[in-house]
Amino acid sequence: MAVATTTFQEITEAQMMPRLIKLGPNLYGAVFTLMKLLPARYILRRAADRGELDRDTVIVETTSGTFGLALAMQAALMERKLILVSDPAIDANLHRRLEDLGASVEICPEPAPVGGFQEARLRRLAEVRAEYPGSLCPEQYSNPDNPRSYGVVAEQLAQSLGQVDCVVGPVGSGGSMCGTINGLREHTPHTRAIGVDTHRSVLFGHPDGPRSLRGLGNSLWPANLDHTVFDDVHWCTAAEAYAATRRLHAQHALFQGPTSGAAYLAAHWYAQHHPDELCVVILPDEGYRYQATVYSDAWLADNGYATAQPEEPVRITAVDQAGDRWCHLDWGRRAYDEVPGVVGRSSVTEPAKALS
Repeated sequence: MAVATTTFQEITEAQMMPRLIKLGPNLYGAVFTLMKLLPARYILRRAADRGELDRDTVIVETTSGTFGLALAMQAALMERKLILVSDPAIDANLHRRLEDLGASVEICPEPAPVGGFQEARLRRLAEVRAEYPGSLCPEQYSNPDNPRSYGVVAEQLAQSLGQVDCVVGPVGSGGSMCGTINGLREHTPHTRAIGVDTHRSVLFGHPDGPRSLRGLGNSLWPANLDHTVFDDVHWCTAAEAYAATRRLHAQHALFQGPTSGAAYLAAHWYAQHHPDELCVVILPDEGYRYQATVYSDAWLADNGYATAQPEEPVRITAVDQAGDRWCHLDWGRRAYDEVPGVVGRSSVTEPAKALS
């Protein structure tokens, strides 16, 4: 009797690819358990292949979210020391999990005057790298291996769904959307890219400011963000994203985080208004970190988020018309400076400058 041969995988490899779930007649979700596993694993393995990550190399990075968790998982499997620089917004359960995986977590107590906590973290990161001269920094904001890692997602979508007309996804480092779209456009140049951001994020031209909605947006301008990739940009509030997150769970039994909700908000609307297009929405991670917040009716009510939500976005023609509401702009694959109403380029901090 023949014995079946089973190929076993590390947990990071087993969980890095999305499941493709049908959410409507022309809308599919690329549903990740933890999307950041894909670039974290790819970046570290590529570095090891190039001889940049030997047994004694210390890995250092700045993060307050899931990229840190992905790095901690992969570093534990590779038996490498990991130091993460974060800020007080880091979730307490995530913090404990990172340390349980062997990572050292440093917290920056105060934001920088320009660039907020993200720049404060980058400055401390530079100091840590100086303390460990042979260290490796994955640099998710600027490392081209971040968007490059999503080529396999583009291949998966094309092989499974055929022609993909539109991809909707949240934008933070720029890696997932830019990498996936560029991969798809090698075969279907018309594929539309809709980026989802939040107010007071500098990514698509807003002035920097405090943001309740975490996991997307940025106080810095990542080098991996190519503005010319995007056809449309949506901005949504925390309340709108949270309501969409709950609706995604109630209607589709998908238990995802609020970045997924923000993306679903825009994707569901777009797919309904373009029934002849095949659309995909990127849903980055699961919702377990948000059980006491986004998935709590009492928490939503106590924090002013349990309010009626609009059924469609306001169309604007310049970034500075956005207001504090769900809205969208025809970005038109333009360079940043070509779009009306963006804040001046000189007022936007770039990670490369912060590290110098």
